[in-house]
Amino acid sequence: MSGKLVVFINPTCPYCWKTQEILSQLPIKQGLLEVVVVAIQDYLKQLTGARTVPRVFIGKDCTGGCSDLVTMELLTWLKQIGALQ
Repeated sequence: MSGKLVVFINPTCPYCWKTQEILSQLPIKQGLLEVVVVAIQDYLKQLTGARTVPRVFIGKDCTGGCSDLVTMELLTWLKQIGALQ
């Protein structure tokens, strides 16, 4: 399975910075990571049930936020979707 990682962040959020830092240290294939810097919490609430950022999506599926990213088996997950080089 291949998918694009899309992360919605708020530029003033320390959890967003941490999420970007974690993802930037991984060998994610060129063009498969998109960081969207906007404050769209109301829209995210409609999509995911949570207003908090960061929100990480694979395709149309929300995988969670920073805490979820830290606790999941991130490398296994990224390999499964074909996102690593």
